[in-house]
Amino acid sequence: MSISSRIIHAGIRLIFVIYLFMLVKIILFKMQNVEPGFLWNQLYSSLSHPGLVYQRLLRGNLVPFREITRTMELMTGHSLFNLIGNVAIFVPFGLFTGILLQKNESPARATLLYAFLMSLFLECAQLLLRIGQFDVDDLLLNTFGGLIGYFIFSVIARAINGLPNFTDITSS
Repeated sequence: MSISSRIIHAGIRLIFVIYLFMLVKIILFKMQNVEPGFLWNQLYSSLSHPGLVYQRLLRGNLVPFREITRTMELMTGHSLFNLIGNVAIFVPFGLFTGILLQKNESPARATLLYAFLMSLFLECAQLLLRIGQFDVDDLLLNTFGGLIGYFIFSVIARAINGLPNFTDITSS
């Protein structure tokens, strides 16, 4: 791999890390500044009282498609924004995993798995840090967004596949 290809690949990875940072800041902290001491206290409290975590989990949405169905029935601006936002915020995740995992034998399957695991991490963090509700529909919507991003990547990659050095630029 040439030096310019390595620089481009490092730049893509850096942008992906920045995206992940922003993803956590938006989903967990709603773009607010949160004191590390506060988060530590929340986590310590959750780990000290697992029964309370379990109760919070039961108050969350554990029924697939319940909130999605409710959103489709009510069609309020807020609920529709939430639904579309949960998909859209993970589209870049799918784009980046498509670019970074091209050499993987099954990049679509890897994108599905990684998008699901990232979403699960965020939902569990909300639960343990007591800064949001666990919602299984968010897992579904986020994962779907990651797959849409991968689909967009694969369409673009096929369209420009004939260009020289495309795989060299994006491969690891």
